[in-house]
Amino acid sequence: MRTQVVIVGSGPSGLLLGQLLANAGIDNIILDRVDRDYILGRIRAGVLEVGAVDLLDRAGCGERMHEEGLVHDGFELSFLGRRQRIDLKGLTGTSVMVYGQTELTRDLMDHRSATGGRTIYNAANVTPHDFDGASPYVTYEQDGVTHRIDCDYIAGCDGFHGVCRASVEGKGLHTFEKVYPFGWLGLLADVPPVHHELIYANHARGFALCSQRSHTRSRYYVQVPLTDKVEDWSDDAFWDEIRRRLPQDLAEAMVTGPSIEKSIAPLRSFVAEPLRFGRLFLVGDAGHIVPPTGAKGLNLAASDVHYLFEGLREYYADRKAAGLDAYSARALSRIWKAERFSWSMTMLLHRFPDDGDFGSRVQEAELDYLSSSRAAQTAMAENYVGLPY
Repeated sequence: MRTQVVIVGSGPSGLLLGQLLANAGIDNIILDRVDRDYILGRIRAGVLEVGAVDLLDRAGCGERMHEEGLVHDGFELSFLGRRQRIDLKGLTGTSVMVYGQTELTRDLMDHRSATGGRTIYNAANVTPHDFDGASPYVTYEQDGVTHRIDCDYIAGCDGFHGVCRASVEGKGLHTFEKVYPFGWLGLLADVPPVHHELIYANHARGFALCSQRSHTRSRYYVQVPLTDKVEDWSDDAFWDEIRRRLPQDLAEAMVTGPSIEKSIAPLRSFVAEPLRFGRLFLVGDAGHIVPPTGAKGLNLAASDVHYLFEGLREYYADRKAAGLDAYSARALSRIWKAERFSWSMTMLLHRFPDDGDFGSRVQEAELDYLSSSRAAQTAMAENYVGLPY
């Protein structure tokens, strides 16, 4: 086979890139080692920056998002029994969209299928070759047969554990990582949200987050030690714990119910540099991970897609490589700012085992300052809604 761009990975970043390329008349094939149902079974984030929303609209996949998604003009911080609203719309002039990643992925998949895009699922042993030269290609196995796709470029949208970043180990890759000493226990339930906006809680017992996917489906999280197991937490134990970490009025208003999904996710910050190796580009989680506190993971993947798509469109339209040459530097500049923001939100809202009373008092002082400073709130709001591309 022959195509212009091979995209490895059919998560949101791969599908979004593929649709933008197809709309621009640039041929592409997506490969994934698993099937469609497995991908749609993943429970992921759901807060979209305005830039991500715009990209989905440009791809022609935003109609259901605008019909069913929830526009949020702010969020709340809870600490010391107090609640402080961060007025995103008032401080920045823009908002965020709450729309589940699973639904976003489904929209992208359905649109790709309807417009004739080619995705090859259950592709085993996907391997990029010769991306350091002028004639890269990708091989994969299916039904015991090895297939080859020749191409101009390879986009590695295959996640943190994917083959694309593994393929550039020892080729000048430099990585930066911070592992946090706790995880998030998350519960998804078909119950109405406790509040119409997200609530981030700093409590002596640990962090909590009240999030949502719709007016009838809620996503809640509590900070737990890395030693905890999901099976240690019954639904009743989870509901009791999150109510302890919220102000009394919210705890009393919370509607509980059986969990649809429950899991524990460790938190880490990770960046790989550079993001380009010849004709192979790392995109999204293949190149970086953020703790979910700042709601930046999916949004960073979208900004990577923006930079790479613009570079590829320029190349195929004008045969100019300036955008592709600048991809890594442009993407990393925004990535590190989002890493900083996600780290700062994580440090502000979680209880760290080794920080003791001093660390708790510093957090309380910063939250108190934030509640009285419009400048501090504006800085937080600007980063939360998303820095410009």
